[in-house]
Amino acid sequence: MPNSVSSPSQKSVGSAQKALSPCSPTSLSCDDGSSQDTAQRSSPSVSTSEDSDFEDHSRRNVAKHRKKRSQIIPSGNNKNESVLPTNDLFDAVKAAKSDMQSLVDEWLENYKQDENAGFLELVNFFIRSCGCKSTVTPEMFRMMSNSEIIQHLTEQFNEDSGDYPLTAPGPSWKKFQGSFCEFVKTLVYQCQYGLLYDGFPMDDLISLLIGLSDSQVRAFRHTSTLAAMKLMTSLVRVALRLSLHKENNQRQYEAERNKDPEQRALERLESLLEKQKEFQENQEEIEEMMNAIFRGIFVHRYRDVLPEIRAICIEEIGCWMQSYSTSFLNDSYLKYIGWTLHDKHKEVRLKCVKALEGLYSNQELSTRMELFTNRFKDRMVSMVMDKECEVAVEAIRLLTLILKNMEGVLTNADCEKIYSIVYISNRAMASSAGEFVYWKIFYPECEAKAVGGRERRRSSQAQRTFIHLLLAFFMESEHHNHAAYLVDSLWDCAQSYLKDWESLTSLLLRKDQNLGDMQERMLIEILVSSARQAAEGHPPVGRITGKKGLTAKERKLQAYDKVKLAEHLIPLLPQLLAKFSADAENVAPLLRLLSYFDLSIYCTQRLEKHLELLLQQLQEVVVKHVEPEVLEAAARGLYLLCKPEFTFFSRVDFARSQLVDLLTDRFQQELDDLMQSSFLDEDEVYSLTATLKRLSAFYNAHDLTRWEISEPCYQLLQKAVDTGEKQLMSLKKRMVAFCELCQSCLSDVDPEIQEQAFVLLSDLLLIFSPQMITGGRDFLRPLVFFPEATLQSELASFLMDHVFLQPGELGSGQSQEDHVQIELLHQRRRLLAGFCKLLLYGVLELDAASDVFKHYSKFYEDYGDIIKETLTRARQIDRCQCSRILLLSLKQLYTELMQEQGPQGLTELPAFIEMRDLARRFALSFGPQQLYNRDLVVMLHKEGIKFSLSELPPADSSREPPNLAFLELLSEFSPRLFHQDKQLLLSYLEKCLQHVSKARSHSWGPVTTYYHSLNPVENTAEASPQGPSHSKKKRVEGSCRSQGEELSSQEESLQLNSSYPKPTLTSTAVKRRQSLRLVGKRQKGRPGPELICSQQLPGTQRLKMSSAQYFQIQCDPSGSGLGKQLTQLSLMEEDEEEELGLMDGSCEEWQGGDKQLRSTSPSEHGLDLLDTTELNMEDF
Repeated sequence: MPNSVSSPSQKSVGSAQKALSPCSPTSLSCDDGSSQDTAQRSSPSVSTSEDSDFEDHSRRNVAKHRKKRSQIIPSGNNKNESVLPTNDLFDAVKAAKSDMQSLVDEWLENYKQDENAGFLELVNFFIRSCGCKSTVTPEMFRMMSNSEIIQHLTEQFNEDSGDYPLTAPGPSWKKFQGSFCEFVKTLVYQCQYGLLYDGFPMDDLISLLIGLSDSQVRAFRHTSTLAAMKLMTSLVRVALRLSLHKENNQRQYEAERNKDPEQRALERLESLLEKQKEFQENQEEIEEMMNAIFRGIFVHRYRDVLPEIRAICIEEIGCWMQSYSTSFLNDSYLKYIGWTLHDKHKEVRLKCVKALEGLYSNQELSTRMELFTNRFKDRMVSMVMDKECEVAVEAIRLLTLILKNMEGVLTNADCEKIYSIVYISNRAMASSAGEFVYWKIFYPECEAKAVGGRERRRSSQAQRTFIHLLLAFFMESEHHNHAAYLVDSLWDCAQSYLKDWESLTSLLLRKDQNLGDMQERMLIEILVSSARQAAEGHPPVGRITGKKGLTAKERKLQAYDKVKLAEHLIPLLPQLLAKFSADAENVAPLLRLLSYFDLSIYCTQRLEKHLELLLQQLQEVVVKHVEPEVLEAAARGLYLLCKPEFTFFSRVDFARSQLVDLLTDRFQQELDDLMQSSFLDEDEVYSLTATLKRLSAFYNAHDLTRWEISEPCYQLLQKAVDTGEKQLMSLKKRMVAFCELCQSCLSDVDPEIQEQAFVLLSDLLLIFSPQMITGGRDFLRPLVFFPEATLQSELASFLMDHVFLQPGELGSGQSQEDHVQIELLHQRRRLLAGFCKLLLYGVLELDAASDVFKHYSKFYEDYGDIIKETLTRARQIDRCQCSRILLLSLKQLYTELMQEQGPQGLTELPAFIEMRDLARRFALSFGPQQLYNRDLVVMLHKEGIKFSLSELPPADSSREPPNLAFLELLSEFSPRLFHQDKQLLLSYLEKCLQHVSKARSHSWGPVTTYYHSLNPVENTAEASPQGPSHSKKKRVEGSCRSQGEELSSQEESLQLNSSYPKPTLTSTAVKRRQSLRLVGKRQKGRPGPELICSQQLPGTQRLKMSSAQYFQIQCDPSGSGLGKQLTQLSLMEEDEEEELGLMDGSCEEWQGGDKQLRSTSPSEHGLDLLDTTELNMEDF
């Protein structure tokens, strides 16, 4: 196997044997070009060529051992030949009742008696281990080639049966894989002194495994690869042992030959020389077998499609490198592990890292891996953040070994990627990262200052160095609230340093320690975290660990640590509290130390004087601080001391009574002053609040019943309620007065003042809207305020003047910078979003949304996402009303256009084409749930027909009704109808047209278009050219033209002077932006396409974006997108014919279909989404 050894037998087989030789040492093993092999893993690398390595090797073996095979295999004329038992060996390995050596010895005895039967039994053992029920008979072995045998087995194999021994469930198969591997290992070891070098059966067995590993059947590949890799591992160990014997024999030969002639034993020299030749031949034989396995199986299967097979290969090559590093530890073999580090499966990556751990743990081996380390170091460093925690843990351990055995390889940047992992929630990762930090930062400095000797006792200087390094690391990490996580990460490797509480407390109490406030605070946190870890014996809250409990040894150590901790800190705790009593952030953790003491030591070691000092400090802390964490810690500490089983209970209970008496007396006195006072002084309120906080903390931990403080608290609460009602009414008056003031500012000449007044008004209207009483806040009902009609009108006028501007009024793009234009647009978007929020929160009637929806198409680039989200949420609140609002929007636009242009030739105007596009968008907003929206769409058509025929011409006139063109807008909703509904609507239209001139009614263009859209036989794409097709062509072309043209004639269409009465409008504002979510997030189950929204950009990044890049929506001149959508709608009509069969045949009930879903509270649907101003929307 080694590259340095040449085999005579390899030379004799010529060029065919070169394919089985190991990788050439001249090839570049770790270049990027070679890494292309890793791309092959996504597909099975299974070869079916007749000229495979398996066939070549088989032919060579047959030629090499033809004479031996001819003696073994019978000619076929033996009449006594019988069918051999094929399951005995398999059943014995499966049962594993006897040791494997005895089983192999028994097989060897059978093989010596009948080599043919013994070899077939071994072959069938591997075949049966694959889960194949078929067997190889002597006739098959004699008459068929190896590839034909495997082909026959493949045809007989049922891969779908699931009967695969290596992975089968059940107790009988649980240990089969281990027994299988042990059998292969033992087989090689028992044959290493004879049968292994006979060629047959080992060469033929290898040939069979090579052939099976090249099969399309996964079970064949997996089993044969596992067997071959274990066989290779055993051969490597045999080769290593043989190499040692060869070296010993060579030394003996040289020693004998160097003797004087009279002392030299010629017979011994000849014997040693014969042994040397035998060792050389055996080594060449083994190398030939290893070459065949490596080149015939490993180089193909290490990138197999099955991750289990790839993991087997990588695991075993790591064993070869560790066992026989002289031959295998070179870049020609290391490259396979390096390439597989990028494998997409966890198990394969894990095997790679573990294989490298075994190599880097040996300092002598790691020095020979410099080229590999430089090539794949970046990948190994990146694996510390692997998505699989188990892989990440092993990657960190691998880098720790590299750090310890290869100095200077890891840079500071590499190490910094591991430092922050000590704060991660997974304890295995954090602990391994803590070990890395210890060896990188602490070990070089601290161990250098350790005192020599057997135990290498650490000096005080080393401990102080460790503390200062730990503080520096803690401050640089910027995770100052997670000292417990840092201590837990370092606990396994630096426990002795962290449990040196004497050094920690002495550093805190020294006056010349030169520590800053932040360092003192961190040192206290480290001290408390170390005490908690030692006393509780488990990681901090939130850190995941797989351990269920402590062992007996760990519990014994835990009890010992609690005693030692108490003995040291009980005398020092009063001093620490006295020194740091002014700082609440230091006092609270120090008080928590009482939870980790063995408090019985106060009694057993006569430390009552320290208890008195502690109680005094506790009282001072409670009187001095009002922070909840300090008061809770003090109450908790006093509770731990007030246990009746302690002999000092009476003393502690007396101190507690004194403290509570002091607090209750102060509370009663302050309460009396407050109840008698007509004016609330801030100092008095603060003092009473502080006393209540102290009493509340003690009430949660102690029984304060005997102090009877509930009655004074009730009096205080009743006074607060009475005062609160007066305050509510006073607040309502001030709010109304402020609204009137802001309303007057809406008519100011300064636009900035108008905008600020609008924002303030919308803020107040939203805050004092009906949603303020939700969540159990009925007591705020007096504050609910609805704007008057005049205020709503002024807010609506402001919205129309400042939001729905003509495109040309947003700026020419030449006189202003792009970011200024974008900021102006963002401001308008905020105003519109606020108005929509008022609609959805119930401040305004939902019908007022029509003045927003009708601008959906015209201002789609600027406000399309906001209007679409408003439409979606309005449909969730009331489906029926939302559908009526959509129809009302179209009616308003149509009426405005008719008033401007007259009833003649409306359908040819660009504005009408825009209206058709708006109707199409409204139709698509109903989504694919056609059955769910059936009654709504029918109602919409019915109301639309009534509107189109609401004004009739004189009886003797042949003119069209003025609103008849509205039918073309209704035709956009026809694809959302079922065929039965179309027939009913046709009948309804016929009845309505009876009041019109019969001679002309069916020849009018809008009527023809609408007839074709309702035809249940033809879909919209198959309508006649004179009707819908012509209209659709114009709609597509017109909609694209309208994107690039300025339609000044439509400016007046945005005014409020429609002939139809407009709903009252109002406004809202954007408040508390940090609590609002993006518009683009959709709720589950909502019909319609998802919003595609961009993330909000902060500050200057948002300003730098150009309006063209951020808001422009391109139009397809060919109209292919529209045609595609129409085709989809037509298909939806045809597909839903079957669904209609499940419905009731009484289609006449559609007239009563104005069903409403249960109204949903806007607050439950996250209506704050409308606060966003920087969303990018796709078309429906």
